[in-house]
Amino acid sequence: MLRRLAVTFAFLAAAIAGAASPAWAALQTSAEHALLMDANTGQVLWQKDGLTPMPPASMSKLMTVELLFQRLKDGRVKLTDTFPVSVRAWKTGGSKMFVREGNRVPVEDLIRGIVIQSGNDACIVVAEALGGTVEGFVKMMNKRAKELGLDQSTFVNPDGLPEPPGQLMSALDLAKLSRHIINDYPQYYHYFSEKAFVWNNIRQPNRDLVLGQLEGADGLKTGHTDAAGYGITASAKRGDRRFILVLNGLRYPQYNNDYFPNIKRAEEATRVMDMAFREFRSYTVAKAGQPLGDAPVLNGIDYTVPVVVKQNVNVAMQVDSHEKMKVLVKYYPDLKAPIAAGQKVGMMTVTAPDFPPLSVPVYAAKQVDQVGFIRGMWRAAMSKIWPRK
Repeated sequence: MLRRLAVTFAFLAAAIAGAASPAWAALQTSAEHALLMDANTGQVLWQKDGLTPMPPASMSKLMTVELLFQRLKDGRVKLTDTFPVSVRAWKTGGSKMFVREGNRVPVEDLIRGIVIQSGNDACIVVAEALGGTVEGFVKMMNKRAKELGLDQSTFVNPDGLPEPPGQLMSALDLAKLSRHIINDYPQYYHYFSEKAFVWNNIRQPNRDLVLGQLEGADGLKTGHTDAAGYGITASAKRGDRRFILVLNGLRYPQYNNDYFPNIKRAEEATRVMDMAFREFRSYTVAKAGQPLGDAPVLNGIDYTVPVVVKQNVNVAMQVDSHEKMKVLVKYYPDLKAPIAAGQKVGMMTVTAPDFPPLSVPVYAAKQVDQVGFIRGMWRAAMSKIWPRK
């Protein structure tokens, strides 16, 4: 029989100044796809059709940049290296860095050309340098996506242009990829917060206007095609809290240029992100090494073993949800000695209203050896006289 231990941790609710906000569950956005992630834990806090593959437009350039960052981090490429510009790169349409055929462009400038100017031509330069051909690089993108667990992503080009068709990512995958970039490449993340870049005597502003509107905003990427609509993957940090927001499928058909839609897109992202910082708080559920309970052990020198989590467990949730938060620890049934210190022995689940359940493994805090034959016989005999309750 599965033994359970339910433990409810009591916390003092954080006070919020001013009038009460509307419930987060009632939030509406005109974006067709939306997802909010706690960057510290990877929790999905809220989503609207966020698991459906969609045309990501230029937001898919994050994968192109990730492959370049990976090679910078492991030393295969240096920021001062230069990549050649082919005819294909020079002729690529859409948003451009304005590289020139036959030139060689430093890697650091190509990063800025992709991240700030959203240069499709810069993406082709990187793709040909790293993959040999654009087609070879696309294979690398799909392979890397599988390695990173981006299960709802399919790449057909490095830039997000609508031709050839078939480029798809979900809002969840964009958030996961962004979190990976933030955590694994902090030395390169600063490029996303730069507001302008000059190349070939042409100054272009960053299309991510959230950088100038939202407190703590520091990236990542915008996108737009007719099929995708207007989209943005944004991140902001305030204190020790960081959120990642993905919006896509914003439609502004009344405008004939990108300037006003960019403003409207930034306003929507800023509104949602501000609400996230207002409505959500980070709560400590369990501290690393702190005993959460005792798991029963069969045939052990000890009858039970204390269980712990290996890392601090912090969750972000609405203040109203936190008042009814519950933590349940379930031990694996019929745990038998020997038990090794650090062995996984069960799961801890955190639940609350309007909060997706979060499950975290729990581990044995110490070693429990198997009881010897004589002691086992004595224990069996005693248990018939004085059964354990």
